[in-house]
Formats: sequence, C-alpha cells, structure tokens
Amino acid sequence: MGPSGPAEDTKRAAAEDLAELADKFGLTMIEMALAFVINHPAVTSAIIGPRTMEHLESQLSAPDVSLPDELLDAIDEIVPPGINLNPADAGWTPPSLAPRNRRR
Repeated sequence: MGPSGPAEDTKRAAAEDLAELADKFGLTMIEMALAFVINHPAVTSAIIGPRTMEHLESQLSAPDVSLPDELLDAIDEIVPPGINLNPADAGWTPPSLAPRNRRR
C-alpha cells in the first residue's frame, strides 16, 4: 500500500472524482489529463513516458481531445488552480530561493 495520511486521502479522493468526471465526458483519465496539459496556455510541451505499447496507444488520442468549458470548470472545482493538495509534494526548495534570499 502507498503513502497514507490526510493529505494522501485528499489526493486519492480528488483522483477518484477526476476519474468519474472523465468517464462522464466519455474520456479516459489519461486522455483527460494529457489533453488538460496539452491545451493549457502555460504549458509548452507534455512529456509522456509509456513503458509498453499499450501505454503509448492509450495516450495517442489525447491531442485530438477537446475539453469543454464545463469540464474545465468541474476540474477546477475538484482541484482549484494553484492548489497543491499535499504541500509535501512540492519537494525541496533550495535556500537560495527562500524569500529572504530573493532581495537584490
């Protein structure tokens, strides 16, 4: 079993909600996730890492997926933009990027 705790429970619940949402719109979770990234104006490229031909084939339809505003709004309700459901997932921040070190 993977990590546990309140933040992990929150992430699992969000993943389940997102999977249900994808299904409601006739998409797989992979199609929805990749289409979200590919169509996001702040993202310049999506890097995929299939390990099998089946993985690759499940990802190839994503560029052709169009996400309607209703779906994007529902995604934002599940995971609001700019929110990290588990702050521990943010990783390590180098001390040189700490606010006190950003002064000129």
